[in-house]
Amino acid sequence: MNALRMDRLSWMDYAARIQRDQPAIFLPVGALEQHGPHLPLGTDGLLAAAVAADTARLVGGLLAPTLSYGYKSQPKCGGGQHFSGTTSVDAATLIGSVRDAVREFARHGATRLVVVNGHYENQWFLIEGIDLGLRDLGPQPALQVMRLEYWDFLTAATLADVFPDGFPGFALEHAAVIETSMMLHYHPSLVRTDLIPDEPPADFPPYDRYPTPKDWGPPSGVLSSAKGASAEKGRRMAHELAQRMAAAVARALR
Repeated sequence: MNALRMDRLSWMDYAARIQRDQPAIFLPVGALEQHGPHLPLGTDGLLAAAVAADTARLVGGLLAPTLSYGYKSQPKCGGGQHFSGTTSVDAATLIGSVRDAVREFARHGATRLVVVNGHYENQWFLIEGIDLGLRDLGPQPALQVMRLEYWDFLTAATLADVFPDGFPGFALEHAAVIETSMMLHYHPSLVRTDLIPDEPPADFPPYDRYPTPKDWGPPSGVLSSAKGASAEKGRRMAHELAQRMAAAVARALR
């Protein structure tokens, strides 16, 4: 574990590893956001870090500490900002954190950075932070950056097995079968299976409204039922994600 996690290395060991191996550095990004009554607030960061760690092991990479605060929870993919415990940052804050991280890893001499997103709402602000960070480094920087949402690496065959009654879509999978199954695989002690709600999928209008109505989504914060979740489904998804992400990193960051 000490050879995998950046924060467990001394600065001298880290510098030597960068110089000797040029490992891909994995930066998980999550959020502190409600995930229903059965999952912890830190689910997005916990899952992004777990998948990133599995992938880093396969490619000889390093796991950086997680950026644990994400962009504001949106009703149609996170339940909304009104839930107690959901602690979000403005877009400029997230952009600035990623921009600074890109510059700092480049300063260390790293040449490959993989940003692993675990929070749906983060996507465009991660892109902006990466773009500005690379712009700061000037033309033809030595650092290459790859950004991904880990769920995009699930195959249609796996999704069909995980959702025998039909896949509701990633936006409605908030605190539902995918996240609950993967938490049962990685962090079973943090899952309250006795509190999993069994509600129909949320039905949102094709527009947004501000201020956002608090009653648009289910009171539980779960956007579709997690009753079909299992540790075995989580194990299968975790294995597929790590294998396919590792192959993509090897192809994209040579």
